[in-house]
Amino acid sequence: MAITDVECCEEQHVHTDITDKAKKDMPGEDELYDLAELFKIFGDSTRIKILFALFEEEMCVCDIADTLNMTQSAISHQLRILKQSKLVGNRREGKSVIYFLADDHVRTIIDQGLNHIEE
Repeated sequence: MAITDVECCEEQHVHTDITDKAKKDMPGEDELYDLAELFKIFGDSTRIKILFALFEEEMCVCDIADTLNMTQSAISHQLRILKQSKLVGNRREGKSVIYFLADDHVRTIIDQGLNHIEE
């Protein structure tokens, strides 16, 4: 889309009451950066599939790999990213490491995304 395809105001007039409120309510740069980084994590379909699998049940790497028909190595790599981003947690049960959604916010974020694309 070229710049000329974007509709613009015919005359320049800044509505300072609106812009002042928007500026006041704008989160800080660090918070905006962290939010953008979080959304990047959702930009990978394998990570989304892993999260969907964990919606159903807590699983070990072997179970996730089987569910997604992928190697354990590939799953482990993505789980590391999800864990660093605090989207999944894990615990050891004997020789297995069980992964789970970190909290209900993860499901909410994905549900909201699905609702948006289905509109």
